[in-house]
Amino acid sequence: MRPAIKETNYNFPGLEKLYKGKVRDVYFFPDKLVMVATDRISAFDVILPKPIPYKGMILTQIARENLEASRDIVPNWLEQSPDPNVSIGKKCEPFKVEMVIRGYVAGHAWREYRAGKRTLCGVALPEGLKENDRLPSPIITPATKAEEGHDEDISREEIIRQGIVSEEDYIQLEDFTRKLFELGTKRAAERGLILVDTKYEFGKAAGRIYLIDEIHTPDSSRYFYKEGYEERQAKGEKQKQLSKEFVRQWLIENNFQGLEGQTVPEMDEDIVNMISDRYIELYESVTGNKFEEPEIKNSLEDRIYHNIMSTLT
Repeated sequence: MRPAIKETNYNFPGLEKLYKGKVRDVYFFPDKLVMVATDRISAFDVILPKPIPYKGMILTQIARENLEASRDIVPNWLEQSPDPNVSIGKKCEPFKVEMVIRGYVAGHAWREYRAGKRTLCGVALPEGLKENDRLPSPIITPATKAEEGHDEDISREEIIRQGIVSEEDYIQLEDFTRKLFELGTKRAAERGLILVDTKYEFGKAAGRIYLIDEIHTPDSSRYFYKEGYEERQAKGEKQKQLSKEFVRQWLIENNFQGLEGQTVPEMDEDIVNMISDRYIELYESVTGNKFEEPEIKNSLEDRIYHNIMSTLT
């Protein structure tokens, strides 16, 4: 069995609180955050019952590379990464919206479009689109960030009207979002990929806006393979993609979309290993690097604990 970590419960000196999100355990200190990317996996806003080996470290490494590449666009929270699963950085007050940007009509956008909607988050969509068609230009479709349950689509106008984000800050968030998406699109193209859609999260510290969380990972983004995209669209075939969408599709095929009364299908070892293999493929395709399994002398939990402690003492 490949090693996997489902959760952590460390008691570090100086710890203020521990928050467990869908996939990350976040340790709050007076002057910083320590974020542990576990191998938990969520879909349709539900945490699935089994962790996926290597998922946490893969997402952490992809995010770190992209955060470093985007510092000239917007400052970000990351300061250290002492372990493959760990990010340490600046404590920010998060904006309560996710900035979702879409270059293609896919995933959630397609499901809404197929249902007959022609406006998404206040943005008008043209008639006659097919699944995975490129949009005339990228659109920003924000979502409220829920601590529990489902995130909800929301328009720019509602965000400002409700005072969720000030108009001045929201204009800046939109500008950062478009520039980051342009960078991500360029970097994806260098790997033979198309960045279909993604989301960014931002926060504030000392009056300054920072990019927080992960960016351009397969959990926060959807990628298509560039080669064959046009041919597949012309034939009405499914696109070959790199994202977590394959997990959602497996769940849909097994009658689960996170709706009331539905039960998560059984995840046997073959399914878990298949998903793990796909994450390794994602890592190698997105970064261009060969995936190497890290050495674990005792346990994954011990390695993470000792590497974090080395930065706290």
